[in-house]
Amino acid sequence: MSVIRPLALDDAAALADLCTASRAFLAPWEPERDESFYTEAGQAELIESSLAQHEQGLSAPQVILDTDGSVVGRITLNTIVRGAFQSCSLGYWVSQAHNGRGLATRAVGAAKDLAFGALELHRVEAATLLHNTASQTVLARNGFVRFGLAPTYLRIAGRWQDHVLFQTVRPTS
Repeated sequence: MSVIRPLALDDAAALADLCTASRAFLAPWEPERDESFYTEAGQAELIESSLAQHEQGLSAPQVILDTDGSVVGRITLNTIVRGAFQSCSLGYWVSQAHNGRGLATRAVGAAKDLAFGALELHRVEAATLLHNTASQTVLARNGFVRFGLAPTYLRIAGRWQDHVLFQTVRPTS
């Protein structure tokens, strides 16, 4: 069974439940969220926006699945750029209840396969907070290498924070 599948509007309720249950767990790693983010309607709105970006070829939004097929998180290839760049950025999260079981590692591998396979991209980039060693390990296990540091890169948990930059490049023949 696949560990990821395309995001669907029907995922709104499950994602709202996961986000609510994992709110405190995910808060140190994410932007501050409006209360609507934790509702089914709020998730449906985000999904519609993600699907519209997907239709434009700008992203590949997926959900992360447990072994029983239930949704346990999200993973997205964002900001897809074509032309000479052929690149994207990767973002993901797994709910607190399903964390530490290798699901993120497998999901990142599947997203990398999607990027280099069907999407025919050349490069995937990811960024982590300096102290997010768990995510850095997930990336390293999937062949991502550290290539830089971005000062005040993203506003996470209410403040601008530095991030370590990682990338993986499609093997060339």
